[in-house]
Amino acid sequence: MNETAPIPAPQRDFSKVWAVIGLVFACWLLYRAIFIGAGSAYVTESEGQFINATHNDYMVGTAVYSPLRSIGVWVAAFLTLCVFSFLYRDNPFYKFSEAVFVGVSAAYWMVIAFWTVLIPNLLGKIWPSWIQSWAVPGISTVRDENWWMFLIPLVLGGMLLWRLSPRGAWVARWPLAFIIGSTAGIRLVGFLQADFLSQIRSTIKPVIISPEAVEVAGAAATVSPFWQSVQNILLIVSVLSAIVYFFFSIEHTGVVGQVSRVGVWVLMVTFGAAFGYTVMGRIALLAIRFEFLFDDWLWLIDPTGKRLGM
Repeated sequence: MNETAPIPAPQRDFSKVWAVIGLVFACWLLYRAIFIGAGSAYVTESEGQFINATHNDYMVGTAVYSPLRSIGVWVAAFLTLCVFSFLYRDNPFYKFSEAVFVGVSAAYWMVIAFWTVLIPNLLGKIWPSWIQSWAVPGISTVRDENWWMFLIPLVLGGMLLWRLSPRGAWVARWPLAFIIGSTAGIRLVGFLQADFLSQIRSTIKPVIISPEAVEVAGAAATVSPFWQSVQNILLIVSVLSAIVYFFFSIEHTGVVGQVSRVGVWVLMVTFGAAFGYTVMGRIALLAIRFEFLFDDWLWLIDPTGKRLGM
């Protein structure tokens, strides 16, 4: 008979500390929910629909407590804390919230794609009268002249679902290859226009800008012609040095090596700025979640000074 290893005493004490902290937090949360109203949501009726109530609605007495939206606030707070629990360590609460997020996102986008892509752009082109009778009342019942061409994506979509079959899964390779090839071709043209050609066009700048040229153009310059010239020179030097860094046909020694080092600095500044921009975006999302927890859920802060229910 196998015996389980005993749990070390420090680990047991640490678990007890967390259990006590959790119990105290639960009691404090229950107190705020019952006596203060934390996590409560109010709605008001407008044109036959219920929308989130404002402070003015609450003051005039048209705001009504919404149990369902209050439950939504508590569920959102619980899932947010489950995600934050990963900062401690991987645990079942985080895995549960991760599974819920992935499942709900997949289901949501599946429904959106069904009603915005499959119904109007495929079935609505092949059987417009049938779709108009039950799905999209405003759709035209007249078939397009080349409606039969929409049978091709219908057949390819059916072949793609063959992947779920235990036999004949190779049938799904044909539509998958078509999707990958066509998407790559379309995106290639888009990237050439948006990234490649536009960046080349943006680097074609005059090196020296004279005041007379600015007056002839008649444009209101935001900076002086001198600083515009400095910006253009810096742009040209940065682009050329970055290109030299990726030019491996010549050994990076001497003048070429010095220019390539400048290119490394240009790349590092670019990557650093992009990374900082991404981090700031993530911090903004984090701040929004903290504001939701402390404002909408716990009622600890009131940035707008218009707390409903107080």
